[in-house]
Amino acid sequence: MAVQRERINVASRNIANAHTTASEGSGNTYKPQTVRSSGPRPANFRQALSESMSTLKSTRPQHFSEGHRPRMKRESANMGPSFEVAEENNFRFEYDPSHPDANKDGMVKYPDIDMIREMTEMVSANKLYEANLSSIEAEKEIMKRSMQI
Repeated sequence: MAVQRERINVASRNIANAHTTASEGSGNTYKPQTVRSSGPRPANFRQALSESMSTLKSTRPQHFSEGHRPRMKRESANMGPSFEVAEENNFRFEYDPSHPDANKDGMVKYPDIDMIREMTEMVSANKLYEANLSSIEAEKEIMKRSMQI
C-alpha cells in the first residue's frame, strides 16, 4: 500500500509541476519523478518463515529439522516491496520569447511530463490501493467471523 500511495503522490507532483519553469541558469526546473519498486528477496522470505516457525507453541525442538531450529530473537523480515523515487532529466523546450524565463533564443525549459501517462499512473495506483485495502478488510472480516465460532 505504501508503494501505491507513493505512486499517487509522485503522479500528483508531476501533474502539478508540468508547466513550471525556472530562469535560465538557475537549475531549479522541476525534474519528472518515477517510482521504482522491487519485491522482497528470497532470503527475506526464508527469514520470515523461520521467524514464524519460532512463534509456534511447541515444546519439542525435534519438531524442527536441524537447519531450521527456531530462534528466540524476533527480527523484522521486511517482506513488503521496497521502492525509491527517481528523478529524470527529461525536459522539453518551447518557443516563447515573451516568457520571463525564456533564454536568449526565446526557448523556455519545461519538465517533459506526459499528462495522459501521469493520469493513467494515478488511476492505476488508486485501483491497486483500493484492491489492497479490500483484501485487508476481507481478512479482518474472516478473523472476526472465526472468533464468533
